[in-house]
Amino acid sequence: MKRMPRIAESEWLVMRVLWRRSPRTANDVVEELASATRWRPKTVKTLLSRLVAKKALGFTKEGRAYLYYPIVAEAECAKAESLSFLKRVYSGALAPMIANLLEDEALSEEEIAELRRMLDEGRG
Repeated sequence: MKRMPRIAESEWLVMRVLWRRSPRTANDVVEELASATRWRPKTVKTLLSRLVAKKALGFTKEGRAYLYYPIVAEAECAKAESLSFLKRVYSGALAPMIANLLEDEALSEEEIAELRRMLDEGRG
């Protein structure tokens, strides 16, 4: 797997906007995040710049506007973040993490069946 950029929590919000639809201008991103955050436009533009520097986003210039688009896929970033969390918090041990998560979550019969199916496929 290629090296994924480390994306901060606030940057995930920006990335999700662009994963849903891109390319987008900074103002488009500001408008979409306005209802979910109290960020000023300058904050969003700073986050966009950081994500470009991390090579998570790219951009093209169209007139005076910059159009931003993701360079990394959401699924790849989520997988890298999950593995990082697993290593950091559980020393890479998957079973204790799953046991800890299941302790507080009630699963439906469908979810249990899906987990069994995934475990069976993973054994192959």
